[in-house]
Amino acid sequence: MIRHRQTLRVRYAETDQMGYVYYGNYAAFFEVGRTELVRALGCPYAPLERDHGVLMPVVELHVNYKRPARYDDPLTVITELRQRPELRVRFEHEIRHADGSLCVSGHVELVFISASTFRPVRPPRPFVEALDRHWPTEGVAEFTS
Repeated sequence: MIRHRQTLRVRYAETDQMGYVYYGNYAAFFEVGRTELVRALGCPYAPLERDHGVLMPVVELHVNYKRPARYDDPLTVITELRQRPELRVRFEHEIRHADGSLCVSGHVELVFISASTFRPVRPPRPFVEALDRHWPTEGVAEFTS
């Protein structure tokens, strides 16, 4: 399993009229987590799309809201890859408050597709090689940004 931790602070524009993080913004926080996890592996999204003709649209999003976050709250986005991907890749997420309490949890599933045909494809070689380099034989490989 691979785990990545990313800290962020809630911006005013991410809150609703009540001062809480607008519910839809948690999906964007998940995106920050998975983008930074893939970057930490040494395989950022942009070259995969540009150089390897692969897109990764979201096909499933699930969010379980536990405790709201507010403007200026520091949060930690924890993103995990628990299984090696084939045609789909599933990222598990937790967002925690500074005191460690759970704000939200959920998962996002993406599918690898060809940019030219929009048909499912296997993960590109650089992505697989990045996983090979970092996937632990046991335990968890941890990254932090």
